[in-house]
Amino acid sequence: MTRTRALIIAAVLALVPATLVPATQVSAQSREASRDQDREAAQDRRGPPPRDSRAMDAPRADLGAVVRRVGAGREGRMLGVSPRGDTVVVRWEYPGGRVADIRVDARSGRVMGED
Repeated sequence: MTRTRALIIAAVLALVPATLVPATQVSAQSREASRDQDREAAQDRRGPPPRDSRAMDAPRADLGAVVRRVGAGREGRMLGVSPRGDTVVVRWEYPGGRVADIRVDARSGRVMGED
């Protein structure tokens, strides 16, 4: 008897039109759609991110060439390279264990100094 009732209830629920969906589900769906539209509109208003034309248009030295130039005539080994705006900092370890930061011009690749 309970199996028959369960089958009848399942059949009735399957035939119920979608318009009888609880109002809480409908309102939640409409809120999600509204949030998505608000996010898209905000992105459209912002437009593309601002661009620093001076930094983007200037030719930049290849990091590999910078490392080769720093290593030429120096004993030791490179520990790391980090571009920082208009300069590239190469961390260098000399044979005695001293570590130095060598500043290189990012555009020309010329060594500017050592800290």
